[in-house]
Formats: sequence, C-alpha cells, structure tokens
Amino acid sequence: MRRVLSFSARLFARVILWFVGISLILVVLFKWVPIPVTATMLMDENGITKDWESLDNIDPNLVAAVIAAEDSKFCEHWGFDTEAIEKAIRENAEGGRRRGASTISQQTAKNVFLWQGGGYFRKGLEAWFTFWIEAVWGKERIMEVYLNVAETGIGTYGAEAGAQRYFGKSAARLSRDEAGRMAAALPSPKTRSVVNPRGWLARHGNSIERRINIVQGDGLDSCVYD
Repeated sequence: MRRVLSFSARLFARVILWFVGISLILVVLFKWVPIPVTATMLMDENGITKDWESLDNIDPNLVAAVIAAEDSKFCEHWGFDTEAIEKAIRENAEGGRRRGASTISQQTAKNVFLWQGGGYFRKGLEAWFTFWIEAVWGKERIMEVYLNVAETGIGTYGAEAGAQRYFGKSAARLSRDEAGRMAAALPSPKTRSVVNPRGWLARHGNSIERRINIVQGDGLDSCVYD
C-alpha cells in the first residue's frame, strides 16, 4: 500500500510539474507569437474564419467599446474584479438570472488556453492562466489577444474577421456605432445580431456607444496604449 501511495504521489507531482512548465512556456511564447488556434475554434462546427491583426490595426473605438461593455475596470485590476465577483456571488445566491463576473483578462485566458463551459476545475485553471498573462503579457497584449481570438459571429473569430463580416471593412476603421454593436453581441455572438439589432440589443448597443465617450474621456483605456 505504501509503495502504491508513494508511486501515486510521485506521479501526481510529475504531472503538476509538467503542467506548470508547459503552461508557463506557452504564456511566454504567446506574449510574442499570434495564437494559431484555440480549443473553441477547433470545436466549432461552423468552421473558422479569422485574421490576426496587431492592436495598431484595430480601431480604438472597439477597444473602448469592449471595456465599456465587458470590463470597465480593466486598467485598474490585476485580472480579477473582486467587487464584481462578490456581487455576482450575492445575486446568484439569491436566485434568479445567474450573473457572471469574468474580466477581459479571465475571458482571454479561457479563450486561449482552455475550453468553454463552467465548472470549478476549469475556473481554477482560468485563474492560474489569468494570473500569469497579467504578470507576463501586460494589458496591451491581453487586449490585443482578446480582440483576435474572441468569437465575433458564427464561425468568425477576431475583430478583423468580424468587421469584414458585418461591415465589409477593416477593423481599423470602425465607427463608434459599429464598435458598440460588435461589443454588444460579444457575450452571445451566435444569437445576437450586429447588423440589424432590435429591441433590447439595439438599446444595449446604443448605451455602449455612449459609454465609449466616457471610457476614452476618463482614460479607462489608457493602460492599453502605454
């Protein structure tokens, strides 16, 4: 029994060491190298349309729009918005519509290194990768990767592919209205319309468009351009 336990402990330790080593190698590598493909892309039955672009070729309106829509404290936190997490826990405990609290950094970690779906195990891995991309990549690279791997439509990934799909032009030339509509659809790009949004979705896009002024005026996107 002792031999079995000793062998199991050594095996577990080796697995942990391999995981730590490989994950850190990937984090360092992807600080410089465009992400070639993600698990989400590979599992997409609709195929993959993507086109990697540097942050310099993505309109600042879209950067401001996703900060306004997804993570207004992006430049303030170190990967985790503790206030939003605490609020989500309280509201979810009270029942009703479940609320998420993932930051752009957490979403980027999930999109690049992991898979979609919940579960405490995946959330734990997400926290691990979030910590390291914040430490190694920095905010500018996190935003660049996020805007290149996020699903922006059916079988469509990244800002450039999304801009071409919906507006027939480069992501470098998005208006505030277009950026707001793209950001409004990000949480559910397969079901939310970008071209002809209606009802709540149209109002949500308009709200994001207005908040772009606040993000840019108050420098809430300043860490992206340091």
